[in-house]
Formats: sequence, structure tokens, C-alpha cells
Amino acid sequence: MTKLGVNVDHIATIREARGAPEPDPVTAALLAELAGAQGITVHLRGDQRHIKERDIRLLREVLTTRLNLEMAATGEMVKIACQLLPDTVTLVPEREGEVTTEGGLDVIGRTKEISGAIQDLKEAGRQVSLFVDPDPDQIQKGASLGATLIEINTAAYAEAVPKGLDQEDDERFRKELEKIVTAAQLAEAAGLRVLAGHGLTYRNVGPVSAIPQVVELNIGHNIVARAALVGMERAVREMLEAMHSAVDVR
Repeated sequence: MTKLGVNVDHIATIREARGAPEPDPVTAALLAELAGAQGITVHLRGDQRHIKERDIRLLREVLTTRLNLEMAATGEMVKIACQLLPDTVTLVPEREGEVTTEGGLDVIGRTKEISGAIQDLKEAGRQVSLFVDPDPDQIQKGASLGATLIEINTAAYAEAVPKGLDQEDDERFRKELEKIVTAAQLAEAAGLRVLAGHGLTYRNVGPVSAIPQVVELNIGHNIVARAALVGMERAVREMLEAMHSAVDVR
């Protein structure tokens, strides 16, 4: 059964909007765990505009599941990760001023930088994941550099079904889903554990969750948006229900 990792970045975004001490992403993460989440994800950006090092240190102390740290493949971030010791580090592209991550890593174009980060993190005993588009060449390159996991970027799929699966017969929907299926199969054959995420919602998560090779989804914004109305625990439970009860439409 596909696991759920909950990204609590946007709880921190709300906190930073007022420069207030609440809402605390650490508290939100604990509530997500209580509701059944099997992992917590946070993105520590270079400017620390939402998640802070303080948040990660506290999460490391109190979580009973797993902590996944998203970060850029820079020397500064690698050093921080080796100090904070999350269970998994996911290397992601990062551009100053972007609202959210805008695409997958260019593993082929940044081989030296990414390879060095992977080796340093593995020497520190961390599992390393790469966030990539469903591109076979990028996935193969990531495997050759020593990554242990791949997270497939589902943004294009999510954009194809923004209002839900009533569009399931749409050609674009089918095309984007098939890209993820093919990428997941390739990644598994290359010896990688397969995750997926970005833009997934209660309305479109089912088909991706049903892909046999995908062991975990990372979902943040849609859960936090729902939590603002009904609370974190209910929002997480409802996402788990959406993941595990939806019919595979492939």
C-alpha cells in the first residue's frame, strides 16, 4: 500500500506571513503522524523563507516516523544536512524568487555537483533521493550516480486534471499518467525506490497512488489547504482515503 509523506512547508509559510511563532510546523507534523502519515517532508531553502533550521532540529527530536529533507545540491546545504541528519535527503532544483519548485533536477547537466552531494550525504549515512521529471535519461543518470531513491515530478499530470478525474479520458491526462508509469517501471528496474509528488490533490491522487512501483507520495499544499478548513488530522486521513480507495483508471 502506498505510503504518504506530508510536506508541512506551507504551515511555516503561514507562520512567516506574520512573523509569529504560530502555527508551528512541528506541531502540524505531529498531528499528521497521529492521523496516519508515514513520513514528514520539509524543504529548507537557502533563504530559509519558511522552514528554518530550528524546525528541522525539533522535528528530528520528536518524529516517530521518518524525516525527509528537501534541499538544493549546494555545499552549504549538504553541510547542514550532515549536521541535522534527516532520514532521507531529497535533492531538488531551486531558483531564487520561485513560488514553488518549478521542475525536476537536471541531473545530466549538473552531474558533478549532484554526484558530489550524493557521495557526501551517503558517507554521512543518509539515503539520497533525486526529484526528477518522468524522463528516462534523467532517471538512469541518477541511478548511475548512486542515488537510492527517485521522486517523480507529477506536476504535468496534476495540471492535466486540475478539477479531477472527470477528465480521465482526455488524451493529455492519459499521456502524462503513462509517462509516470513508464518512469516508475524504469526506476524500479534500475534498483531505485520510487516516490512521486508535486501538485497532487484529493481529486487526482488515485491513479498515481495505484502505480505498483510507487511506494510513497509526498503531498503538501493540498493537504495544508484542506487543513485550514477542517484541521490537519482530518485532512491527512482524507488524503489517505483518497489514495487507497480510488479506482485505477489506467
